Amino acid sequence: MEDVRAGRMPFCKLDVLHRRNLDRILPRFAVSGLAEEATRNLNLAWHRLPAWPDVPGGLARLERRFLLAPVSNGNISLMVDLARRNGFPWDAILGAEVAGDYKPKPRVYLAACEAFDLPPGECMMVAAHTNDLLAAAKCGLRTGHVARPNEHGPGRGEAAPAAPVDVAATSLEDLAAQLGA
Repeated sequence: MEDVRAGRMPFCKLDVLHRRNLDRILPRFAVSGLAEEATRNLNLAWHRLPAWPDVPGGLARLERRFLLAPVSNGNISLMVDLARRNGFPWDAILGAEVAGDYKPKPRVYLAACEAFDLPPGECMMVAAHTNDLLAAAKCGLRTGHVARPNEHGPGRGEAAPAAPVDVAATSLEDLAAQLGA
């Protein structure tokens, strides 16, 4: 993604970047001779991830009061697959593919606001990564942090935001409650 953000290569979908990385890393683990279908299936594992347990219920509550759209570096087909697998009630799928760039570039956040004809101050970026929220805040969006203390393994994630945010929540259900949903 950094090569795209820096202009060293043109924008391409995250699935393409994942495949390039997979092709580069397989030899490090002495994996060779995989059939193309097996390699493709492995590359698309991101499309089959289960949701955090609090997400479907939290989104169901939030959708009653708010427009919902992921602003993700993931491509649209990836986000559609996750939505269908996990029952996410999104109104739109926005982010990198729509903006033609990757977060934390301002264009990604601002294109999402523009897609709903809303000023940034009427939008909230919700994430488990403080750096993502700081970039969104610089664009004028409100920010909501959802703790994921074990995202990268036990005790290896953000239990709380590392900088001020508008709303800090322990789960998406907690965020919905704090926002009156």
